[in-house]
Amino acid sequence: MNQAAGASSSNPDDASLDLSFSEDGRSGTFMIGNESFPASLLDLPTVMESYKTYNDSVLIKTADIGQMIMVREEDDPAPEGIEYTHGLTPPMRDARRRRFRREPDLNLIDQNASVIGAGEGGKKAAPAPATKRNVQRPAANGEEAEAERSDSDESVDP
Repeated sequence: MNQAAGASSSNPDDASLDLSFSEDGRSGTFMIGNESFPASLLDLPTVMESYKTYNDSVLIKTADIGQMIMVREEDDPAPEGIEYTHGLTPPMRDARRRRFRREPDLNLIDQNASVIGAGEGGKKAAPAPATKRNVQRPAANGEEAEAERSDSDESVDP
């Protein structure tokens, strides 16, 4: 591919460039001169901004870039899926896995909602009132007051 791009020719027809995509819009062919190379349209893991300057001091934002076209040799394997998991620079290697939360599985959320709503008419059960522990009840006829205990308090003496 480098030889085809670097070859200079006096004939302008030999140096023509063409990029055409198939019906799926994600795979296609890149033609440079008489040679063709497979190409794929991939989504980037993040949106990148591009800037332009006219005087080397003021930057002007020109575009937001969310996709790239990957041109490869004939014998190179096609990328898996429609998203390129790595960014354009080395620090963005495997950026989707390292820097972002996983997307929730909406099927599990729908199933949980239907299980919760399947109870009595879709109403939630009221929570049980909290029990008080070791509450002193006053004695009715002057006897000493005893602390109330629950069954789970048997092992612990006050």
